[in-house]
Amino acid sequence: MIHPSATIDPSARIGHGCNIWHNVHIREHALIGNNCTIGKDAYIDHHVVVGDNCRIQNQTSIYFDTSIEEGVFIGPHVCFINDTHPRSIKLNGSRITEEDWKPGAIYVKKGASIGAGCVILTGKTIGRWAMVGAGSLLTKDVGDYELVFGNPARKIGYVCPCGHRLIKNKNDYFACSQCGFELHMET
Repeated sequence: MIHPSATIDPSARIGHGCNIWHNVHIREHALIGNNCTIGKDAYIDHHVVVGDNCRIQNQTSIYFDTSIEEGVFIGPHVCFINDTHPRSIKLNGSRITEEDWKPGAIYVKKGASIGAGCVILTGKTIGRWAMVGAGSLLTKDVGDYELVFGNPARKIGYVCPCGHRLIKNKNDYFACSQCGFELHMET
């Protein structure tokens, strides 16, 4: 389902089973996997890659040089920032051009979740099944299964693929009380 108000460049590739809602803008050469949902007013920049089974909520902005693997959840109002040195003009007053611009890549790995209102700075990687708490400013990489929160975001523990917090047990494993998942992590 693609809402009639969505703007999708003809060179963008949209997978099967996607739901693309009101006023979404998907730019040239973006690649959206199968069974994705992209919420109202989301912006997907040129050459962005989104894997299968992702959910991108309302008013999220994903800029060029961002790669999102399968099964990622991105809450509403998340902004992926790709500009390493944001300026509109040079010292001499002339406008910055695309040749002057040096974007940085962002990678979001399989199953990760990013809460509402987060800002993800350029050059960061969010690991597999990691979770970034709502309202966080991400200034550092996030490891697999890490739970981070705050401004700037700091690691506060580990999270299960089912979404619940992992608790350290006496065997130096982290275990989920909800589904029984266990993880051995160096702490």
